[in-house]
Amino acid sequence: MLLENLRRVFKKPDKEKEEEKKREINGVELEKGDVPAMVLSAYLVFIPIALIVLGLFALIAFLWVY
Repeated sequence: MLLENLRRVFKKPDKEKEEEKKREINGVELEKGDVPAMVLSAYLVFIPIALIVLGLFALIAFLWVY
């Protein structure tokens, strides 16, 4: 099992399959609400993380002063 996984990871890429996947990805058309949904989901993922990091910086600065 381990050897099969290693062979799969380290095998040389097949150029034809890569080109076919690129064509499939480029052929997908976005619908009307897809871009705003992606932007909203990105905000929902990154804003809480940024707030936590900012809060940690503020906590460290507060503890540094006092």
